[in-house]
Amino acid sequence: MAVPRLEKIIISMGVGKFATAGEKEKVNQVEKELSVIAGQKPVRTKAKKSVANFKVRDGMETGLKVTLRGNRMYEFLDRLITLAIPRVKDFRGLNPNGFDKAGNYNFGFNEQTVFPEVDSAAVTFQQGMNITMVTTAASPDQGRELLKQFGFPFREKEKLEAR
Repeated sequence: MAVPRLEKIIISMGVGKFATAGEKEKVNQVEKELSVIAGQKPVRTKAKKSVANFKVRDGMETGLKVTLRGNRMYEFLDRLITLAIPRVKDFRGLNPNGFDKAGNYNFGFNEQTVFPEVDSAAVTFQQGMNITMVTTAASPDQGRELLKQFGFPFREKEKLEAR
């Protein structure tokens, strides 16, 4: 029971730039693409506070998120490792420094077309996404080892320091 395990995967996309411009059709298109990628309907997130510098008002839709658990989580993880990550251009490995103190890992993609489910011909604009792997690990080292065992292609730390 002390062995770390994967609890959930959270996929989120920020759509605040479309919401402020009043482009609801783009938000709906991003929602459809995220539901195809994740296999379940995303939840629309709303701003908790008004921020004048970002032109965001309280209650305005600013993003979409999906929380995957159980079989859907492992099915998404398999597609992520075997299909999506190898399709990233100029890929040199995932950043091993994306862990928080609790052993959870965060990384992102610049475009949604790395997933084969998304029809790249139908995509009219690129939208980035953030993916969070929530683990039961007690430290970043335990979380890193857990994800290595799943097959995550991390960069070597020596190559990182040379940059």
